[in-house]
Amino acid sequence: MNRRDFLKKAGVGVAASAAFGPVFAQATPTIRWRLASSFPKSLDTIFGAAEVLADRVSALTGGRFQIRPYQAGEIVPGLQVMDAVQQGTVEVGHTASYYFVGKAQVLAYDTSVPFGLTARQQNAWMYYGGGLELFRSIFADFGIIQFPGGNTGVQMGGWFRREIRGLSDLKGLKMRIPGPGGQVMSRLGVVPQVLAAGDIYPALERGTIDATEWVGPYDDEKLGFYKVAKYYYYPGWHEPGPQLSFYVNLREWQRLPKEYQQAFEAAAAEANLAMLAKYDQVNPPALQRLLKAGVRLRKWPNEIMQAAQKAAFEWYEEEAAKDATYRKVYTAWKAFRQEQYRWFAVAELGYEQFALPTA
Repeated sequence: MNRRDFLKKAGVGVAASAAFGPVFAQATPTIRWRLASSFPKSLDTIFGAAEVLADRVSALTGGRFQIRPYQAGEIVPGLQVMDAVQQGTVEVGHTASYYFVGKAQVLAYDTSVPFGLTARQQNAWMYYGGGLELFRSIFADFGIIQFPGGNTGVQMGGWFRREIRGLSDLKGLKMRIPGPGGQVMSRLGVVPQVLAAGDIYPALERGTIDATEWVGPYDDEKLGFYKVAKYYYYPGWHEPGPQLSFYVNLREWQRLPKEYQQAFEAAAAEANLAMLAKYDQVNPPALQRLLKAGVRLRKWPNEIMQAAQKAAFEWYEEEAAKDATYRKVYTAWKAFRQEQYRWFAVAELGYEQFALPTA
């Protein structure tokens, strides 16, 4: 695929052209949208993706298309963003689709599933592997059009108040872990909980939950989990490349001038890439600070990794057997995953096994 095709696919071609000159500014209306985020402003890298979107859309349209981001709770709670966009309460949302698997289990593949795709592989699937087309069809049924809107990269495995040495230590453990990760953990004996970011620390401090996962060192340090749970596990097999998404109310999207649609697509693509780049920059020093504060870094026991992977794919097959839409997405995703894994095992893993230090 040539450069022009790539820019068009990613939504950054026309937006960077001379179409946004004086004639454009005079011919188009002033539009103001509200964006509801599922995240607090204090998590500057995740919430910051919405700010990148808003700033770039404004710049590309000469200030005539304004999007104002609101943090979780300002307009609606973080876990109600999809409803708010669907109902037209806000025009756009920024969230993680696996928060809404209660509406349809297949939505998890728009974010991440256990033992799934890395951030690079997720982008490849969305932009070139047919993922975006699959999900545009699914979200249309909810009156939404979605755009990739950020990625954290592979996450950490979570914070635990006590050490986890094997499967028996997971039995009855109450852990904040949403979406598919929670489903798999439940099959290992964990009692999963779904809590928004601001509710996690108080629950962990009071002992309402025994463990939690969030993202990685930078955000986890901000949320203060290390103050009440000292054991920090890796890798985050439950979310190897979780994508955030921008949701736009489909009716509002169809009303936008084409130039504004192009500006939005370009800005979303930039925000998608910028979030991952920033996390890759801020996580390493944050991890070192946590270790100096007495955090005990632990690798998941192989027994747990193997059991979790087995449980994950058993569950995927069960869901695929009973839901045609899920089966369609899962079949395409699984084939793409297998192809990607073969390639990454040759190039990426071959290099990393030699070059990267052990933790």
